Amino acid sequence: MAFPQKNPQSSPDQLPQTHSETQGLEVAQESKALEEASLSSHPEMPGNLKEAPDAAIPSASQSAQSSSSSIVTTVSSSRKYGEGSSSKEEEDSTLEADPEPKNVPMDAEDENVASLVNFLLFKYQIKTITTIEDMLKIISKEYEDRFIEMFQRACERLEIIFGLDVKEVDPHNHCYAIFIKLGLTYDGMQPGEVGVPKTGILILILAVIFMKGNRATEQEIWDVLSVMGLYSGKKHYIFGEPRELITKYFVEEEYLKYRKVANSDPAQFEFLWGPRAHAETTKMQVLKFLAKVHGTIPCCFPSQYEEALRDEEERAREKFWAMDFDLHGPSHF
Repeated sequence: MAFPQKNPQSSPDQLPQTHSETQGLEVAQESKALEEASLSSHPEMPGNLKEAPDAAIPSASQSAQSSSSSIVTTVSSSRKYGEGSSSKEEEDSTLEADPEPKNVPMDAEDENVASLVNFLLFKYQIKTITTIEDMLKIISKEYEDRFIEMFQRACERLEIIFGLDVKEVDPHNHCYAIFIKLGLTYDGMQPGEVGVPKTGILILILAVIFMKGNRATEQEIWDVLSVMGLYSGKKHYIFGEPRELITKYFVEEEYLKYRKVANSDPAQFEFLWGPRAHAETTKMQVLKFLAKVHGTIPCCFPSQYEEALRDEEERAREKFWAMDFDLHGPSHF
């Protein structure tokens, strides 16, 4: 099934062309807010992951909470580079908003990681590749010998928080491009929106649904998102008001199904994977992502791992039959 793509991201085979770096990307242009923005060190991973499946959800949330200091303190790259807020953001000012982070303590290395994250977010938004040479211009010269470690930390933040992958696309010239994770093709950003990709929120919701037995109540979803500081009807400093994103845009894009729980009184609602989520990613990919966040391997979630394996086998069979049908036609059957 083909799905309309309102905000498709280029695939590795359709790389954006490198163009002039004359868009004011100097570190000196960073706002004071960004200079004070902190990025946590590697998130602490929960101890015992061999508990019941439901127990893994709060643990995953705790891990996200550790990383969420990045969420609440890393502003959109568009703001970083001097662009104003959108009219949509101004219209949403009636919503209760989280205060901006104030003077969050951070060391110099964290400042450099924060700069790399915002630089890479900007590169993602303008759909262009970057090089190690470009990134070395962003960090302080005295930290150049720690660049690889800081780059790895920045990539982790992009992956866990924003659902983005940084991939080397030209090893000879050390060129990198940023793609949406897990095969997804929608980043949650609306046309003309000034903000950041919200794929990380979608991946987290898909993971919760899977871990909860392929359906999760609305309350269960908000319980997990609240650990990241995301609340229904409350404007988040970075991600804005999340309810419309989750119950409207993710649903309209067919990544989520949102429906009333049968026979619930008072009415309760639940989320399931939508057809586009099933088409673009797999349970195994989501489980591998969740395991990576936990610092473990997928088989540490035994029941989900077995289900993901069955899903992989079913997909392989369907692919085989489709190929066989194409080769031999209906008469073969």
